[in-house]
Amino acid sequence: MKSIGIIALTLTLLAPMASCQNKSADKKQVETKTVATKGIEHLTAATFKQKVFNYDKNKQWKFEGNKPCIIDFYADWCGPCRMLAPTIEQVAKEYNGKIDVYKVNVDEQQELASNFGISSIPAVLFCPSTDKPQMTTGVLSKEEMDKAIKELLKVK
Repeated sequence: MKSIGIIALTLTLLAPMASCQNKSADKKQVETKTVATKGIEHLTAATFKQKVFNYDKNKQWKFEGNKPCIIDFYADWCGPCRMLAPTIEQVAKEYNGKIDVYKVNVDEQQELASNFGISSIPAVLFCPSTDKPQMTTGVLSKEEMDKAIKELLKVK
């Protein structure tokens, strides 16, 4: 698999508060249906390549989107992921039309999770339109998400 160089987010404000290790031995599958939320799209590896980054075609980061985006890498069984979900939904509503908000289920999209080195979830990838993406892990508050959107994505 190709290695994708992603800069680790080092802002102290975005330090992880809670996360789950992405290890199959630790997973407890929970029967839940993914509910579509307005303004949030669930990505597959194929749609990720079309809308965010085609890692098969490009070795260097080349953003494919029309506007900055946030990608929430999560799993249904992960408690901290469920804690972050309402904040992601709020962000999708509040910034509708300014940024794209995506979710990637790491259990269903293992190729994608592997390509991005996801080993702890929730992991949130912030993709600005013209700069390199930055990732953080753990539960972020709404205030922390707002700050990252303003500072990393340059969206007000």
